[in-house]
Amino acid sequence: MQQSFKVLKSALNKTTPFSFLRRTLSSSLNNAANSCEDLENSVLVERGTNSRVVILNRPNVLNALTAPMGHRLAKLYESWANDPLVDFIVLKGNGRAFCAGGDVVRLYRLINEASSSTKVAILDGITMGGGAGISVHGSFRIATDRTLDLCFDAYFLSLAFIVQKRWLPCFHGEYLGLTGDTLSGEEMLACGLATHYSPNASVPLIEEQLGKLAAKDFSVMETFLTRFGQTANPSERSVLHRMNTLNKCFGHATVEEIVDSLESEAARTKDDWCISTVRKLREAPPLSLKVSLRSIREGRFRTLEQCLDREYRMTLRAISRQISNDFCEGVRARLVDKCFPPKWYPPCLEQVPEDMVDAYFALPDAYEPGLELPSK
Repeated sequence: MQQSFKVLKSALNKTTPFSFLRRTLSSSLNNAANSCEDLENSVLVERGTNSRVVILNRPNVLNALTAPMGHRLAKLYESWANDPLVDFIVLKGNGRAFCAGGDVVRLYRLINEASSSTKVAILDGITMGGGAGISVHGSFRIATDRTLDLCFDAYFLSLAFIVQKRWLPCFHGEYLGLTGDTLSGEEMLACGLATHYSPNASVPLIEEQLGKLAAKDFSVMETFLTRFGQTANPSERSVLHRMNTLNKCFGHATVEEIVDSLESEAARTKDDWCISTVRKLREAPPLSLKVSLRSIREGRFRTLEQCLDREYRMTLRAISRQISNDFCEGVRARLVDKCFPPKWYPPCLEQVPEDMVDAYFALPDAYEPGLELPSK
C-alpha cells in the first residue's frame, strides 16, 4: 500500500501541478471579484441610531461568503472603526442560515478587523465553517432555537482552529470532527460558542431595540442582551449529557482505538448513541478520519495563523487529488449524485498508511501556492 501511494503521488505531481491549481483558483477569484454579481445586494447595510446592521444576503446558497463579499465586509468594518456615530455592529443572515462558510484569507482579515469593534452576531439559522469563523471571535453571539452549527465534517476535513480556542470541553472537538455532528443553539450556549440565547420569536424585537441603542460601553451591551436572554438547557438527547462516555471513547490516541472503544461500549450497553456513532465513523472516509483527528489534536497547540495555514495546505492537497480522490468522491456522492455509499481510497482504516496521513501535514514544496495572510 505504501509503495502504491508513493507511485500515485509521483504521478499526480506531474499531471496536476500546483502551479495549475494556483492559476485556476486565482482566475476563479479574480473573475468573481470582477463580475457584477450585484455585490451590494449580497451584503446589505442598515443604519441604526448608533449602530450598523450588516446582512449577509445570499439566502439561496445559505449566505455563503465569497471573496468579494469578504472584501466588502472588510472595507465596511474599516470605515466604521473610527466613526463616532457607530457604537457597535450587528451581523446577521437573511433566510434560514446565518452563513455557510467562506474564503479563509478574508475570514482571517475579518477576525482581526472585527475584533477592534463591539460586534453582535445573531446566529439565527444554519451556521457552518466560515460562518462560525466570522462570528465566534466577536464580542457577543446570540444563538436561538433555530441555530444549527456545523463546525466540522470529516467528509471534507475539519477546521481545528475552533477547537484550538478551547471552547469545546474535553474530547467534544474530536467527536464533532470525526462524526460531523451538529450543535444546537442550546449546546452552543453551554459550550461557550454563544454568549446569549433567545428564542427565534424574540429576534425581531432584539433587532428593533438594537437599532435604537447607544452602547459605546461594553457593559451597556451586556446588560441589554442579558435582558432579552433566556436560560437554555440542552435536550435530553444532547451529547453533552454523555460526556463521560464520549471522553472515555474519543480520548484514545488513534481512530482505530476510538472505534474499538465505541463498539465495545455499544456491545455492552446496547446504547443507541454508541451504535449510531460507530455507524457514522464506519461510513466516513478512513483517510479523512485520521487526518482530521491529527489536525484537531495538533490545533490545540497552534496559533490561529498556524492553524489557518495548515488547513489551507490540507485543503489544497485534498482538492488537487494529490494524495487521494476522497474529497471529490465525497462531494460527488453526498452533494451531486447523492448516491451512497461513496468509494473511499483507502477503503478501510487498516489500509491507511502513515505516510499518506503525513503528506497532508508536510511542508509546502516548490509547486504549492502559499497562504499569504494580511498583516495585523
